[in-house]
Amino acid sequence: MDDASLVGRAALTGRALLATPVIGDDRFAHSVILLVEHDASGALGLVLDQCTSTPLDAVLPDWAEHAAAPAVVFTGGPVAADRALGLVRLRPGAHPIGPNDTVTAIPRLGGEVGLIDLSADPDDLDTVLGVGGCVRVFAGYAGWSPGQLEAEMSAGAWWTAEISVDDVFDPDPGTLWQRVVGRQPGERSLFARFPGDPNLN
Repeated sequence: MDDASLVGRAALTGRALLATPVIGDDRFAHSVILLVEHDASGALGLVLDQCTSTPLDAVLPDWAEHAAAPAVVFTGGPVAADRALGLVRLRPGAHPIGPNDTVTAIPRLGGEVGLIDLSADPDDLDTVLGVGGCVRVFAGYAGWSPGQLEAEMSAGAWWTAEISVDDVFDPDPGTLWQRVVGRQPGERSLFARFPGDPNLN
């Protein structure tokens, strides 16, 4: 079954989008996007492999000590670049606070990753936050209107893939796309060596 057919059967929240070599949008070239919402009203995702040079402690000092390496702000996508969204690695066995509150767990990631309200006081979340670097902050997000993502997938712009908690908080985001694509089944894995400029192939 191809990825576009899968979208028709089940929402992809908690799965990754992998930009294919025919993405046609430089903003998403070689990107890995975690879908944090996907339903009939559209989709919202966070780009996991585009970090900025802005240290997290320069913008959200209260969260800096909890930052997963590299401790910088990431570019979550081109929509609402002035809005900060946070992902948190949850303590094993934690019971995150539900929707419309501080932490909302993201499906398909074993209850170990959630969206976090960055206006909260991290000192009040000891029972939820994972040990060590457990927070990643994103400026902006990637968004799709109803049917838009499905159309892009049908055109071959995206592959879907399972993603691990370690991928979400990978300390080497610059090579994440190559590594995730490289473990995909069949011929897809060969594209992990695809150059950024096809003329170099």
